Amino acid sequence: MGDYLVINRSSVNKLVVIGNGMVGQRLLDELIKQGCDEWDITVIGAESVPAYDRVALSTYFDGASRDDLTVCDTKALRSAGIDLLLGVTVERIVPASQTVVLEDGRAVAYDHLVLATGSFPFVPPLPGADGAGCFEYRTLDDLDAIEAWAAPDHVQSGVVIGGGLLGLECANALKNLGLETHVVEMADRLMPQQLDAPASAMLKRWIDDLEVQTHLGFSTSEIAYDDGLLLGLREADGTLLDAQMVVFSAGIRPRHQLAEAAGLAIGPRGGVVIDDTCLTSDPAISAIGEVACHAGQVYGLVAPGYAMARTLADRLLGGEATFEGADLSTKLKLFGVEVASFGTVANDDDRVEFSDPTSKIHRRVSLVDGRVTGGVLVGDASNYDVLHAMAAGTMATADVASLVLPAGLAPSVSAELPDSAQLCSCNNVTRGELRKAIEGGCHEAGALCDATSAGTGCGGCMPDVKSMLFTQLEAMGIEGNRSLCSHFDFSRQQLFDLVRLHRYSSWGQVLQAHGKGRGCEICRPTVGSILASLSNGYVLDGDQGAIQDTNDHSLANMQRNGTYSVVPRVPGGEITPAQLIALGEIGEEFGLYTKITGAQRIDLFGAQLHELPEIWQRVIDAGLESGHAYGKALRTVKSCVGDTWCRYGVQDSVSMAIRLEQRYRGLRSPHKLKSAVSGCTRECAEAQSKDFGVIATETGWNLYLAGNGGRTPRHAELFAVDLSDEELIVYIDRFLMFYIRTAERLERTAPWFAKLEGGMDYLRSVIIDDELGICDELEADMARHVETYECEWTATLDDPQRLRHFVEFVNAPDHNSTPVWIRERGQRVPSDQPVPAL
Repeated sequence: MGDYLVINRSSVNKLVVIGNGMVGQRLLDELIKQGCDEWDITVIGAESVPAYDRVALSTYFDGASRDDLTVCDTKALRSAGIDLLLGVTVERIVPASQTVVLEDGRAVAYDHLVLATGSFPFVPPLPGADGAGCFEYRTLDDLDAIEAWAAPDHVQSGVVIGGGLLGLECANALKNLGLETHVVEMADRLMPQQLDAPASAMLKRWIDDLEVQTHLGFSTSEIAYDDGLLLGLREADGTLLDAQMVVFSAGIRPRHQLAEAAGLAIGPRGGVVIDDTCLTSDPAISAIGEVACHAGQVYGLVAPGYAMARTLADRLLGGEATFEGADLSTKLKLFGVEVASFGTVANDDDRVEFSDPTSKIHRRVSLVDGRVTGGVLVGDASNYDVLHAMAAGTMATADVASLVLPAGLAPSVSAELPDSAQLCSCNNVTRGELRKAIEGGCHEAGALCDATSAGTGCGGCMPDVKSMLFTQLEAMGIEGNRSLCSHFDFSRQQLFDLVRLHRYSSWGQVLQAHGKGRGCEICRPTVGSILASLSNGYVLDGDQGAIQDTNDHSLANMQRNGTYSVVPRVPGGEITPAQLIALGEIGEEFGLYTKITGAQRIDLFGAQLHELPEIWQRVIDAGLESGHAYGKALRTVKSCVGDTWCRYGVQDSVSMAIRLEQRYRGLRSPHKLKSAVSGCTRECAEAQSKDFGVIATETGWNLYLAGNGGRTPRHAELFAVDLSDEELIVYIDRFLMFYIRTAERLERTAPWFAKLEGGMDYLRSVIIDDELGICDELEADMARHVETYECEWTATLDDPQRLRHFVEFVNAPDHNSTPVWIRERGQRVPSDQPVPAL
């Protein structure tokens, strides 16, 4: 098996890929990108849905849909002539006849076969492991089963077996479901494969504060039942850990059974043995991803799998690429906490270390003979790229002591990363590859990403991609195009200033004065948002109605089956019994799916367009108003119960949350805004994960800015301490208006803040010290918003002309499409069937 794979293109034309996971899909993407016309490709996937992002599975319980998670463009596959068979199981591989036999008896011939079957979760051989209430955490079907099991009221506690990376991601999913969450780990620390003991202990502090209970050194003897009812985990000493759900996430095993049965070589710890070309012991079969064993190593990360996919695609198209192993360094977010590990760390290494239990930051860098060899970072992963480059030997070790200090404490360190340094870990794109593409003519972000694949994975590197693009263009003497789109030669900030200066009030005025053409899906809603931010007028009046996106256009969020959600505002989470009864009656009468969200609101799903006015009339009659769930605006100000009820509370967090939400309701901004107020440092409202968060102290309020939850979570940073009520509101006023003025389109506060030169010190100089001399203007802008605010649904219901908008068919106002419904857990939900035609 020493020869590299060389394809004779004249004789090989049938390619079969078993597996349509992330790595198998990446192989198809690479083949399509490079041109695969001479291949007749068939893909066989065991799951009934195309490839999706397993790395982001926990977001499924945080609002992400199946469509949000998909990574497969089925239209692109069809255009390339690729046959995608889903929900099909392969029974066996017959190398002698080069065929794949399916479960239904069909035989698919191949000239070359690719195994991308991935892995399966390891389920410890425990008594009771196959009982009711025990689940794996690997597929969307697993998640649907977990969610269904967690729905009844009696299921209040879940336990995850495994405290590694996958286990903590799984725990995050259970936490998102609202369960009391436990993690048990046999080792003496969390993430034992990536973190040393001090780093793991610091991570445990973060997780403990999030009220996820961890049990280390836990040896499970059985999963206990009583007459078929799940009781929990029983430890070796007989102690019972109560739980109504058990999820296994104790590692993975390569899914190599098909290969083993076909006689292929298997590694000593599992996995199909491959060489540097991804070729197996059979010259007509390759393997990539978690099923493959290269140089004795089975990789459980997606980035090495992507590297294998690129290598194999190149080989199948006649190239000479090789896979020579992968760097296992990782930088990620767990529960919103930055965690990174790189290189190798040994107990007897020299080390430079920073550890602060108050901020829960631990940063350690190991050195051997004065050279950086590895490190672990918890709570703050700043300078990861530089330290990783030093450990990889692509950059000289220098100024380690300064680099180990966390952001905000470290002095400025000038460190130009080498071309060999990795910028995009998902697709293993180096800075040199980006630089070469920019020099080759990729002067727009989109073109640069298309040419290099950078930023097309998780998207986390996009700020770095854009930063490098503009830095490189500047070095080349070329002015980077920061224009909003082809219709406006201005950035969003420049356009905001122009609209504000000239006091434009319509799309037509802005387009005529500063634009060209008719606009597009980028500039039209951007201008609509700017006009709404500055004027606070009814968003559908005049020509603004035509430039709103789908949700604003209907003053409601459109759902997957074409119906809409109704989301009333519940300031601070406070709602009266009468209002609860009214919402229940509305949901019952209109057959709406009802859900309490993690943001302390009640969502009603399934309303048809023509029903929205009648429903909202009932909601407003109950004393509620629009929650702006459809707009890029303030969503909620979440709160705990504060000192009114809680024995730990030191301030009235509910009153402050209501005051803030009523002040900033309807405030249009570049992206959605979320906030929270906690009544003490126990942080039950999770204020530090919000765009602006407030935590009570004995003498006032601490203000935290620029945190975000969701797909790219980031903790907010402390801005000011012990503020009075008046100081707090003034600073938030200024912060929000400064953000609205200067952020890019669809840029939340966290990435906006990350680009602010000078960071928090600069923000304080603008907001507190008024260094730019604009604080009076910012306060006046906010005062204008507060004075002119009007609930958009109240304004709609009071105007017959506006109500005409909520007719589905203008030429047949009495006709409406009929969604297809099914019932799950006692409520009406959309069917996967298409909406029938009229």
